[in-house]
Amino acid sequence: MQSKVTLADVAAAAGVSKMTASRAMRGARDVSPKTVERIQRIAAELGYMANHVAASLANNRSDLIGVVVPSLSNIVFSEVMSGIEDAITGSGLQPFFGVTGYDPDREYRIVRQMLSWQPAGMIVTGLDQDDLTTQMLRVAPLPIVQIMDTDGDPVDMCVGFSQREAGAGMARMLLEAGRKRFAYVGCGLDRDTRGAKRRAGYLETLAAHGITDVPERIVGGLSSVAAGKAMTAEILTAHPKLDAIYYSNDDVAMGGLFHCMEAGIPIPDRLTIAGFNGVDISASLPAPMATTRTARREIGAAAAAAILNRQGRGTKSPLPALQTLEVHHVLDARISVTTS
Repeated sequence: MQSKVTLADVAAAAGVSKMTASRAMRGARDVSPKTVERIQRIAAELGYMANHVAASLANNRSDLIGVVVPSLSNIVFSEVMSGIEDAITGSGLQPFFGVTGYDPDREYRIVRQMLSWQPAGMIVTGLDQDDLTTQMLRVAPLPIVQIMDTDGDPVDMCVGFSQREAGAGMARMLLEAGRKRFAYVGCGLDRDTRGAKRRAGYLETLAAHGITDVPERIVGGLSSVAAGKAMTAEILTAHPKLDAIYYSNDDVAMGGLFHCMEAGIPIPDRLTIAGFNGVDISASLPAPMATTRTARREIGAAAAAAILNRQGRGTKSPLPALQTLEVHHVLDARISVTTS
């Protein structure tokens, strides 16, 4: 049986010190890219595999960044993760992901397990974890970045935008467009706390303009086009004179749009369908849909950069608006307003 290749073997084959070989294997910035490439190629040829568990025990920290998101089926979080990958390239760090399904108990288990790996930092979605999860994050001796929300108190750092203001901003846009009869349609707001905040901002802004009779349809479970289609049919049957419906996100809103197209309801002349997230497909639909565009990739990159800088691995360049990022509301695919 062939003996295990060690880091010392790699260093000897490359003609460098063991310390230089170690830094090169981590992709450290103080080793030239040419040297890193050569040493990593030699390591691959020799079949060397680093023992990250042993390294984390020796250094009391691994080269991992834990990332906790509620869903992988939603392109929003895929873009967040792409931003994280962009920011940590060449840093020697590697992300590992946990998906909660918007389940607080599952989130607690994921966070606890990730912390046991002694990560270099953690990125967690939202500011509304349960008490046990929040306490674990608060006492963890590592950088913690909570993302996608600034409506609350972060345990360490946060990168995102006000979800409540996002809902309020869409309400103002619809009012400015002359809409008078409003409704709300959403999914899973008992667990999607950010969606619940947007709904609150929307309703509060309408109430401030004297509009308090706002019909709603809200169901449990994950967002879907099918749910949006069914709820829109229900709410328009009960309230046929509505001229604006705000949805918890673009998936649900697209379902509403498809119902209206099948029912022959002119969009947006007769009824404005408004979603949230600004996913690319929303700009390619047969009828225009209002939505809110957010800088998901930039949020991921800023969160990762905050951890790199805290760990002394970053470039020390200014972070892109660490506390808040711009939100763009687009109405009828023609009018654009920016708020922050």
